[in-house]
Amino acid sequence: MFTLSVRPSLPKYLIYKNFGPLISRICHFLQVGLEIEEYATVCSLNRNIQGKAFAHEGLEKISTHDDYRRSQCPHFSPFKFEPEQAYYATADSVRDRLIQQWNETYLHYHKVDPKQTYYFSMEYLQGRALTNAIGNLNIQDAYADALTKLGHELEEIVEQEKDAALGNGGLGRLASCFLDSMATLNLPAWGYGLRYRYGLFKQRITKAGQEEIADDWLEKFSPWEVVRHDVVFPVRFFGQVEVHPSGFRQWVGGEVVQALAYDVPIPGYKTRNTISLRLWEAKASVEDFNLFQFNDGQYESAAQLHSSAQQICAVLYPGDATENGKLLRLKQQFFLCSASLQDIIFRFKERETGKDSRQWSEFPSKVAVQLNDTHPTLAIPELMRLLMDNEGLGWDEAWDVTTRTIAYTNHTVLPEALEKWSQAVMWKLLPRHMEIIEEIDKRFIAMIRSTRPDLESKLPSMCILDNNTQKPVVRMANLCVVSGHTVNGVAQLHSDILTSELFADYVSIWPTKFQNKTNGITPRRWLRFCNPELSNIITKWLKTDQWVTNLDLLADLRRFADNADLQAEWESAKMANKQRLAQYILRVTGESIDPNSMFDIQVKRIHEYKRQLLNILGAVYRYKKLKEMSPEERKNTYFTYLKVVFIPNYNVSVAEMLIPGSELSQHISTAGMEASGTSNMKFALNGCLIIGTLDGANVEIREEIGEENFFLFGATADEVPRLRKERENGLFKPDPRFEEAKQFIRTGAFGSYDYNPLLETLEGNSGYARGDYFLVGHDFPSYMDAQARVDEAYKDRKRWTKMSILSTAGSGKFSSDRTIAQYATEIWNIEGCPVP
Repeated sequence: MFTLSVRPSLPKYLIYKNFGPLISRICHFLQVGLEIEEYATVCSLNRNIQGKAFAHEGLEKISTHDDYRRSQCPHFSPFKFEPEQAYYATADSVRDRLIQQWNETYLHYHKVDPKQTYYFSMEYLQGRALTNAIGNLNIQDAYADALTKLGHELEEIVEQEKDAALGNGGLGRLASCFLDSMATLNLPAWGYGLRYRYGLFKQRITKAGQEEIADDWLEKFSPWEVVRHDVVFPVRFFGQVEVHPSGFRQWVGGEVVQALAYDVPIPGYKTRNTISLRLWEAKASVEDFNLFQFNDGQYESAAQLHSSAQQICAVLYPGDATENGKLLRLKQQFFLCSASLQDIIFRFKERETGKDSRQWSEFPSKVAVQLNDTHPTLAIPELMRLLMDNEGLGWDEAWDVTTRTIAYTNHTVLPEALEKWSQAVMWKLLPRHMEIIEEIDKRFIAMIRSTRPDLESKLPSMCILDNNTQKPVVRMANLCVVSGHTVNGVAQLHSDILTSELFADYVSIWPTKFQNKTNGITPRRWLRFCNPELSNIITKWLKTDQWVTNLDLLADLRRFADNADLQAEWESAKMANKQRLAQYILRVTGESIDPNSMFDIQVKRIHEYKRQLLNILGAVYRYKKLKEMSPEERKNTYFTYLKVVFIPNYNVSVAEMLIPGSELSQHISTAGMEASGTSNMKFALNGCLIIGTLDGANVEIREEIGEENFFLFGATADEVPRLRKERENGLFKPDPRFEEAKQFIRTGAFGSYDYNPLLETLEGNSGYARGDYFLVGHDFPSYMDAQARVDEAYKDRKRWTKMSILSTAGSGKFSSDRTIAQYATEIWNIEGCPVP
């Protein structure tokens, strides 16, 4: 126990112990938090690795004011201990513990030398680290008690942390869930990403609309990262390829920036294993600063490479409307791939000792690289280049190593999201890699012509290089499919579409290359920590907390779904979360929300296929009907009012309040468009019911929780092509309610803004931005009918609560632990390596 007691009878000096690593930094701030004139006794935490036993180990004096001053943490001046200082002190303390476990974990890996997985992703949407870290370490009670003794509440301190601006949406959040599961399953693994200075943007909503400003998450510093000054690799851009008389090719010239590593420790849940998310920052070396030019007044020229290097990790997904924007995005992708692969190769070679030096043919038995979407595709030609040009391997040997090392996860079937890079831009920035890509494509085409002449007519769409004279491009997804040993989709429906449509021709060549790995979410962050009220109820009724790492155990809740006591506790937990969310909404928007109303929530990136437009058209229609009612009619209507609120700057921390407080969640994308979705899993796990289409993981969620607990509407993926064709042929007959909602908007009921261009996308039969490609009009009547079923179900509180319980009970499949265990066994061929 960490305790503080004020003892007026003691002399006027602070007394404290030689602090253990777990609490050393918070104790520094502890002393700052007390007036020098006060008297205190501090009991420190011991070094118990599980964080369970804390002991009073003795005291020693600080006898002078100067000794006291020298003991302070240098981040802030020593005479304040406000919530911000308390947060940084707490975070530093926890990080010390994580670093200790990180060192023990990788020392163990070094001794055992297991095969390791390296996860390449341009995004990691981590969320706050403090709650997750102390929860996974099982020390939240000890820290809550320690902070209480210091006059602070843990909940207040947690709020001081800013979300790391390293990701945007589902892709980055999935990567973060996966890292949590890798650590929890004791898998030897690393995450690799970029250390974005400003992220995507911080969102403000004003009367004028959305305002985008730079995210300030690194304005001071992040206490969770550890800079590794000894881990630096050169990354080249531009330049040219030199050909030696022997035929050896070498990439030279251009500009070279340095990739500096920052490690963020990722703890597993109640395990001693702590793995690493390694983030790269781009820097120029001191030699690249031209002192002569600077002194001559040419300040910008003197630091040109320094400025260019800083741009690489400044912003997530910089605008690419210009050639400079395209170059910067491509730089980012190559920078991640090159630095990470150099790091991996260095670690592989580090194990060479004399006669025991490794052969390169062993590389795939020690290294598995997973590409999270097409953004890290350049890892393929870069690994080939490093093996051939730096390590002296021939093409065939390098190709064998590369194709046995790299696997690819596809996250979309949307053509605009399947990256295609201009060949001209690629030749300019990465000339050696374009040579390698050309050779890969040439050999692939030759293989098809010699072994599958029946596919020769398909080569224009299958080959990697599209040499269209108007706009020659490199098809990154094709490069991944041709070069990777495994390609996987992220939900069963999505994977079926990949194999039957998008990649069908490749499947006929490599039928065993394609797999499904339905996405999952970590039960720690997305139930255990973000919804403690519901978590405690689940543990009570299951009589175990083992569900936190074995989510299938939730199925046992089905036995109690009709139990009145459980339903009462369940409703109480939901109300507490709704009240918390209502307070947050009032604070950030000024809008007052009645916790007794239904909380119907849609959380999605803005995109036509996700159909926010369908949602708002439904709200418009309901609003119109409410306005037309007489006061007497409203009294007889369950819903007496409708309120629509846009919550700004959505991020993981907002989601951790919003998802537990939700009752109905909208997952209403056009069938066949959403690869998986993971927010649907988070909502379902927290007992929120879903109104949705048979798209992505909705299909499997509905199967698991029971179709009677899912509000289904809309066309199926099989029906979509036919419906689009019928629309083109003028056969679509809109529902009168759909027309009524559109016409109401056109009356000016929602202001003078011209909504016609938006509404016209839903009209006509075909053409650019016409013809309702995403079937909003077709699905509108069934959507409104489904909403009516929602209203009826919500009136029956016993029925609704039972459905909510069954939603949670059916969510066991959607743990990222299950997903990662399948990746480990079926793609990576790695095993757990727990620290003893």
